[in-house]
This record gives sequence, C-alpha cells and structure tokens, in this order.
Amino acid sequence: MNNRWWIYQKERFPLLAHGSMVAVFCLSVMLFSSLQQEDIPDLWRIVGAIISALILFFQLRVADEFKDAEIDSRYRPHRAVPRGLVRLPELARIARIGAVLQFLIALSIDVGLIPILVLVWAYMGLMTREFFVAAWLKRTPSIYLLSHMLIMPMIAFYVSAFDWLCTCREMPAGLPWVLVFSFACGLVLELGRKIKAPASERAGVETYSALWGPGIATSVWAGAVLVSVLAWGQAAALVVGAGVYLTLGFAVLITAAAVAILIRRSRRALAGFRCVEPASGLVAMALYVGLAPLQLLLS
Repeated sequence: MNNRWWIYQKERFPLLAHGSMVAVFCLSVMLFSSLQQEDIPDLWRIVGAIISALILFFQLRVADEFKDAEIDSRYRPHRAVPRGLVRLPELARIARIGAVLQFLIALSIDVGLIPILVLVWAYMGLMTREFFVAAWLKRTPSIYLLSHMLIMPMIAFYVSAFDWLCTCREMPAGLPWVLVFSFACGLVLELGRKIKAPASERAGVETYSALWGPGIATSVWAGAVLVSVLAWGQAAALVVGAGVYLTLGFAVLITAAAVAILIRRSRRALAGFRCVEPASGLVAMALYVGLAPLQLLLS
C-alpha cells in the first residue's frame, strides 16, 4: 500500500507488533488482578484497556518524534518526519484525537479511571519536555533512562485499574511487584533496542553500547532481565497454579544469560549483537504471557 500513514505505521509504529505486545501486556496485568478474585473482566473493559494502552504508546512515539526532530533532520533524514512523509502537527492532531478517545473510554467504564489517566498524561508531558532539565539528562544517560522508564509502571497501574477499580475492589496483592516487573521489562526492551555492534554505531545516534561500552551495556541488559524475572516470580507466586511458571521463568533466565555471554564473547560479531533486540522481545512476551494469561488457559 502507498498510503503515507500506512507507510508511517510500518516504519515507526508497526501496529501488528505493537498491538500484539500491548494486548498481552494488558491481559497479563488485568488477569493478574482478576485471577486472585476469580472474576474475569468483561470484554468491554479488556478491549477498552488495550485500546487506551495502545494509544498511550502511540502518544509516546509522537512525543519522541518531537523530541528527536532536530537530531533526526541532521543525522537520520531517511525517517518519516524529516523526509516529509508526515508532519509533526499532523501527528500531534492524531495524538490529541487519541486522548479524546481515551477519555471517552475511561468515562464509559468508570469515572475513577480519569484521574489516573490524567496523571499518566502529565508524566508523559514532563517526559516530552525532558523534565525541564534536558541538558543535565543528556549528561546523565542512566538517569534519563530510569526517569523515562517510570512511565511503564504508571501505564501498568492504569491498566490494572480497569479490573480492580471498576469492580470497587482493593488493589490486588502483589501489584507493586507487577509494577517493578513492568519497569524492569521496559528497561530490557529499551536497552535491547539500543545495543549495537561497534561496526553498526552511527554518528548522531545515541546507543547505550556507545555511551557505556558493549560490555557494560550488555551486562546492564542482563541485569534488567534478572530483575524482571525475580519481580515476575514474586508476582506469579500469587496466581501460580502449575509448575510450568517456575519452569518458564528459569528457562527465560537461562536463555537471557546465555545470550549475554554470547554477546560478551563476540563483541566484534554483528550476529551476537543483532540477537539482543529480538531476545528482549521474546523475554518480555514470555514473562507477560506466563504471569497470568497462561494460568487462565491452564485453569
């Protein structure tokens, strides 16, 4: 298809890939809550949470387009915005339409969702403005990474509220572990996206492998995987009904460790680094599926 918006989504926000990950993310967080009460959320709440979360992630993409506009025009002119495929005002308009849709979804399900949604929007706004300390954040990439990843547990908390808040229940036991897990998983995905082989580094494109060195970057990534698995284990223990969960977590951890060792031993090999990003996606998907959706299927 030659439609420019179809091309844009393929390049910058592939709906199939993002939609499947967001759907699993939402099901995992919502079912974690509902399985403790043996009360599965209705279809409208599930669909509403998925649509709202997908729009939130699209809005984050739009925010990145604004933040990176100058750098993209200088170093990445092939991207959609600098080459003129779409314009920033058009993206902003779609993001605002998405916000209206999110508001209407929250209003139709439970008005109590709106304050949480507004809080997420407010934090996204601060992220877009780089918390008004852009120069300092640029000098401290670790703080930049951690501050921006805080949006993940905020989104997870909002999604979870589609279950417990809308049924007037208390927050589920273990929810803090789910929030830690979502934060660590966000780190895994973000680090995996920005770890490159030395030969693949490009001028003007900041990566953690360039900022910290390949060894440190991959070690931090492996550490994030470890934290993800540990937090996942604490949360999964509350809904576990079969030994498959512990087996799954152990397998994911061993796989991630093997990948990390492979990368450290082949720093000059492109193949070693190319596996980090897909491995990150597989780890995140496996853990989110294993937290609650798989439990529902096995029950």
